[in-house]
Amino acid sequence: MDDKKVRNIGISAHIDSGKTTLTERILFYTKRIHAIHDVKGKDGVGATMDSMELEKERGITIASAATFCEWRGHEINIIDTPGHVDFTVEVERSLRVLDGAVLVLCSVGGVQSQSITVDQQMKRYKVPCVAFINKCDRSGADPYRVIGQLRSKLGHNAVAIQIPIGLENNFQGIVDLVSMKAVYFEGENGEDVRIDEIPSALMQEAITKREEMIDAASMFSDKLTEAILEEKEIPEELLISALRSGTLTREITPVLMGSAYKNKGVQPMLDAVTQLLPCPSEMKNEALDMDNNEETVILSSNPEAPSVALAFKLEDGAYGQLTYIRVYQGSIAKGSTIVNARTGKKVKVGRVVRMHADQMEEMEAIPAGYIGALFGIDCASGDTFTSPGITLTMSSMFVADPVISLSIIPKDNKSQINMSKALNRFTKEDPTFKTYVDDETKETIIEGMGELHLEIYVERMRREYGAEVETGNPRVAYRETITKKAEFNYTHKKQTGGSGQYGRIAGYIEPITEAEFEFVNKITGGTIPTQYIPACEKGFYACMAKGPRMEFPVTGVRVVINDGAAHSVDSSEMAFQAAARGAFREAYAKAKAVIHEPVMKVVVETPTEFQGPVMGLLNQRRGMIVGAQDDGPMCVIEAQAPLAEMFGFSTVLRSATQGQAQFTMEFALYKLVPQSIAEELTENAAKAKKGIQSKS
Repeated sequence: MDDKKVRNIGISAHIDSGKTTLTERILFYTKRIHAIHDVKGKDGVGATMDSMELEKERGITIASAATFCEWRGHEINIIDTPGHVDFTVEVERSLRVLDGAVLVLCSVGGVQSQSITVDQQMKRYKVPCVAFINKCDRSGADPYRVIGQLRSKLGHNAVAIQIPIGLENNFQGIVDLVSMKAVYFEGENGEDVRIDEIPSALMQEAITKREEMIDAASMFSDKLTEAILEEKEIPEELLISALRSGTLTREITPVLMGSAYKNKGVQPMLDAVTQLLPCPSEMKNEALDMDNNEETVILSSNPEAPSVALAFKLEDGAYGQLTYIRVYQGSIAKGSTIVNARTGKKVKVGRVVRMHADQMEEMEAIPAGYIGALFGIDCASGDTFTSPGITLTMSSMFVADPVISLSIIPKDNKSQINMSKALNRFTKEDPTFKTYVDDETKETIIEGMGELHLEIYVERMRREYGAEVETGNPRVAYRETITKKAEFNYTHKKQTGGSGQYGRIAGYIEPITEAEFEFVNKITGGTIPTQYIPACEKGFYACMAKGPRMEFPVTGVRVVINDGAAHSVDSSEMAFQAAARGAFREAYAKAKAVIHEPVMKVVVETPTEFQGPVMGLLNQRRGMIVGAQDDGPMCVIEAQAPLAEMFGFSTVLRSATQGQAQFTMEFALYKLVPQSIAEELTENAAKAKKGIQSKS
């Protein structure tokens, strides 16, 4: 295939904007599937891209799924991503390897909280996009209001390249402003596209909107500007070329309209993907040269060049580990040898496949610009694979820190073994899902991005691995930090026959905001020999994992050492590590330690009549209302609330609003815990310690 005819796109949006429904229609019109299935799985089948049982039951996307299809001679690789913020890493890893995206927006909800998060991710990876305003058949649909929000809330230069013919119940089709024709979708599933003249009632609006579109596009084409000034007929190719130039630099966001559920507007959206979004060679892809001081190297999409590929997603299937890769340079063929840049290990490529949701098709090779998958290769998410002899590595994706944890206890020995297998797999597949064993309680703790995230993994353990587990109460990722400077002068001395241990360290600790931990060596005159300085740093750093006060991780501390003493026989690295730990405890007791808690950005969308009760619910949960605005019949309330208070909020919210409100929640910042809560936490920690001691 010609690289110019390839598109790698992602479908991203807020929860319930219709991403998976849109992907289902794309697969149907490109003849990848022969029947349309409903996302909620009412027909017992469920959407093609939601292949996991849990996804079909809940009607949500949990894991991003890859597929490919052909449209008008172009090959399109599509990744359908989840909308829930708990699975944000799935969107992150998809956008990292894609060249373009379709931002789906609901014509009633408009730009919602998760649309903003997705847009920030697109900005991070400089992904050009087109916007598709879906659900134009819904009551309250207003595409022009959504275009206004794209401009005001997301800062996009949103330009309509279509206008709707009717809205709500009367939504019949669209007017294409480039060709100035009306487009209708007929047949049982909207597969017959009928092109007609624009209805006279819409002609004036179409002319006005077309002028706005031409005006915006003329900024990116001198030829188009000339044609406008000379008042010539503007060829379609010239207009598309100008719009494309603006889209590729992210200076224009073309806006399309339709209703995926009602099978309207999907085919023109596919045309826009092929005409306006970039092919792989038009995107600038960079790697770091590890042999040359991590200098940036621009990759070429030449399939004959040395190979560079990124493993962006892992899946444990029936045939072993499946590694999704995006090839940026060269090609990866069956039987070839590649090197994992992180481990330096050589790997022989066995099977090479392309994915269609949970089915696969064999391939001989994956050339540059394509997305495919490899079997039986041991690696981690974010690893770079290269041809032997080159030392390039791709920059990895952004991974957020977990904010919530749960203890899980297996019911019996069989469940214990299955649970270990499941955890091993899940932590490998999902970088935001972490697990460890608590040293004191010996409980297994799982950490993730939210209640739903952990709930899904516990459910998957039961279903996929038969591991019966009980879960403890959710725990919040509290942090400790210090508020004032405190000095230390600590001597570690131990004499137990033979050579003893000796080390003295003096200096101070102080709070900092720009980093989690900083170690500064101001020793002069060799009072502590140079070889023991790393041991001092190691000792202090070890104290950051558990604070002496509450055993929460410590952040925002600078340690400065400026004096000390060593013994010619009794000093050792071990002695100075112990001295550092003692010095930290000594200073920490005087440094006025406080506890910080994760505060979440909570956005509630509720019918206007429930605005008061919803605000009341948030206030009860120590929430601080940031703003509220009416959006037609709905009201959007934005607040900041501590994660500790938000457990079980969805149930309370549903009952207070007759099931009509929904909310999204994502991490915002760490804030100081109120005194009363801090005292309660200290009390609980003391009780827990007593319980552990009495057990032992």
